[in-house]
Amino acid sequence: MKTLPTIPTLLGGLSVAEFLRDYWQKKPLLIRKALPDFQGLLDERQLIDLACGDDVQARLVTQQRGKFDLQQGPFEPADFSSLSKKKWTVLVQGVNHHLASATTLLQHFDFIPHTRLDDLMVSYAPKGGGVGPHFDSYDVFLLQGKGTRRWQISTQADRTLIEGAPLRILSDFKIEQEWLLEAGDMLYLPPQCAHNGIAEDDCMTYSIGFRTPAYQELAEQFLVYLQDRICVDGMYADPDLQTQQHPSEISSAMVEQVTRAINQIRWDKEDIANFLGCYLSEPKSHIFFDAPQRPMNEDKFGLAIKKHGVVLDLKCQMLCHADTVFMNGEAQAFAPTLYKQLRELADLRTLPAISVNLTEICPILHQWYLDGFLTAGK
Repeated sequence: MKTLPTIPTLLGGLSVAEFLRDYWQKKPLLIRKALPDFQGLLDERQLIDLACGDDVQARLVTQQRGKFDLQQGPFEPADFSSLSKKKWTVLVQGVNHHLASATTLLQHFDFIPHTRLDDLMVSYAPKGGGVGPHFDSYDVFLLQGKGTRRWQISTQADRTLIEGAPLRILSDFKIEQEWLLEAGDMLYLPPQCAHNGIAEDDCMTYSIGFRTPAYQELAEQFLVYLQDRICVDGMYADPDLQTQQHPSEISSAMVEQVTRAINQIRWDKEDIANFLGCYLSEPKSHIFFDAPQRPMNEDKFGLAIKKHGVVLDLKCQMLCHADTVFMNGEAQAFAPTLYKQLRELADLRTLPAISVNLTEICPILHQWYLDGFLTAGK
């Protein structure tokens, strides 16, 4: 996979191989000045404006007398005007779907496959704000933007939660380590590492999260995937039916016949790979794509991409495997040379004009353009 050059400070002087070997999914890592010049991508007012959007997942957490309250977005600006000057937090998911600079930030983490990336969540909190001590089931890099946040962590095995709380807050959080993070500092936490972030002043934190789906979830969704792709021939028949002493009882003969029919269902690694490609690239339910209002025909589009290349829409998820491209939940196989070009687009989210072979690729890109999945570059 082609990636951006790794910033020397991003992993605290560690190589990617060292980080993956010693820390990834194993233990926390504090990195001072991971991105030395990072001050954030937006301010609190812009984040609140984003939280008021209909197509945005946002939460507002407030604290009063030691108890937490949770509200789900979308919000109205008035929801924030009456808040106190302390102890509240607004969190916005999927900021990379709305800011090109957020997508650029995520590209620094391309040493982790795109199949694992969830999104960029950004939070703002005045002094004392936080969501309480908790643990997550996924990997996360917590990059500090504006202000200072105190992070407390614990590798405790006790994950008992406060009963009846609107948030998954640990009932007995035992602090093992504690740090103050300033702009550009970053903390990596593996799954199940308990943590508590408290704003020391007006601060914003950028959470780069990596999904870890449960096997139960994958198994259930794989069966859903299979139901539209299986073909079991024949119909149930019992020409030699015998009377039963108990008519309410399911006979062994019926069980055996249906067992033979269901055992016709087969799948292999290719089926599972195709399922993963479709499932992991499927947009979340609140995501929609906007087709161009005045679309170019294929000829004009071809001239545009010949000059400027193409850029994926910020909400687009594109994955690849074995000559098959998965675009927002749909699979399509391509010839090897074409697949190689499209994989470059999936890797970098842009395809420069110099690499575009219009004869083969233009019809495909034009259809994705009409679907709102990409645009001609600028």
